[in-house]
Amino acid sequence: MENKLKLYGFNNLTKSLSFNIYDVCYAKSEREQRDYITYIDEQYNSERLTHILCRVTEMIGAHVLNISKQDYDPQGASVTILIAEQEFPKDQIDRSCNLGQYADTVVGHLDKSHVTVHTYPEFHPGTAIATFRVDIDVATCGEISPLNTLNYLIGSFDSDIITADYRVRGFTRDVDGKKLFMDHPMASIQNYIDDETLEKYDAMDINVYQANLFHTKMLIKEPELQNYLFNRDVLEIPPKERLKISNNLRKEMIEIFSGANIF
Repeated sequence: MENKLKLYGFNNLTKSLSFNIYDVCYAKSEREQRDYITYIDEQYNSERLTHILCRVTEMIGAHVLNISKQDYDPQGASVTILIAEQEFPKDQIDRSCNLGQYADTVVGHLDKSHVTVHTYPEFHPGTAIATFRVDIDVATCGEISPLNTLNYLIGSFDSDIITADYRVRGFTRDVDGKKLFMDHPMASIQNYIDDETLEKYDAMDINVYQANLFHTKMLIKEPELQNYLFNRDVLEIPPKERLKISNNLRKEMIEIFSGANIF
């Protein structure tokens, strides 16, 4: 913020960014399905997700207190990171916190500031379309805000559909005692996304300004079929089948973007 607000006491505002990406793929044959699982294991394993969330923590100027992570069989993962706005003196850190260093036993606990990620795989054998959702939540309190991590998060994943929610809760006070329900100007989540990124998507907003609630969803404009195949050249597929696969992929994306069964 250019003109820093002068507050009375601690900044009590809670800022939450919920970021969802959907990765849609086509995997019909047994080989393609195996390749899909391998792809998921590489792109969305807990180790890589932990690295992404730690980078998010650095970008918002916070400090890692505790990390819990888990991979699932056959695919999927979860990571939770407890963060602090300022670096803690070592003698004040709870002994159950691992500071990112994994021990044999980790006791998890919650705080107002945290970063979490969960993955949700889904596959329909009738259409051979696989959908993978990554759900990331960044909750902070005080002055730090998670909005400036959006470009990094979008660039970290193959994103066909993106939904982002930003909410500011609570209030703080200035030195005169006046309540402040927002400590930074806000019109749209899109203002925090690079123009080059926005050009690749159709985007729309649903904002409730009186409630400090902002919602943006984005749908990729021009998906190329080759990007949705696993170890298979698009030219190996007959034109009619190519068209059918492309249409099914697009229908899946439109319904996810719309949140309704349209077709």
